[in-house]
Amino acid sequence: MAPVTPGALATWKATVLLLHLLSAAVAKRHVVYWNSTNTRLTTGDLSIQVNLNDYLDIYCPHFPNKETLGPRQPETLALYLVGEATFQGCVETKGAIKRWECNTPFAPFGPVRFSEKVQRFTPFSLGFEFLPGHHYYYSSSEGSKQTQVTAPLSSASSLRTAPLLLILSLHLLTT
Repeated sequence: MAPVTPGALATWKATVLLLHLLSAAVAKRHVVYWNSTNTRLTTGDLSIQVNLNDYLDIYCPHFPNKETLGPRQPETLALYLVGEATFQGCVETKGAIKRWECNTPFAPFGPVRFSEKVQRFTPFSLGFEFLPGHHYYYSSSEGSKQTQVTAPLSSASSLRTAPLLLILSLHLLTT
């Protein structure tokens, strides 16, 4: 094996950094405010087309203080990711992956944001690998710190199936 020269190592590092910067510049960020006032979520007609290396930024429900709510309770939600093959409409979806919990509606510095990078491979054990040309569905159910939700209701149908049901469909374009 040939010895690695210091100049070759520096060139390799610069190339990796340049490719990282280029991929970040090309990626898009798709923002979704995940709450019951987002009518595109409650009717199930929000669909986003994404490419590999794009980001999905989900903002949780936020209230500046308890007085703004009046007598009602703040929204706390558990969000799930469901693959196209396991999405079953207006029934509980087995194998749904719990991604996040929106359980701090009074966060002091604004709404909590969760980001999902759409990538083919992930180095993280809790990451999700997206395949080009497939649909993925995010759904939510009402949740709280006291209640553990084992499986969400996933559908694009009537709100009569659950007290609060929000659906987002992602379509990963073939690249």
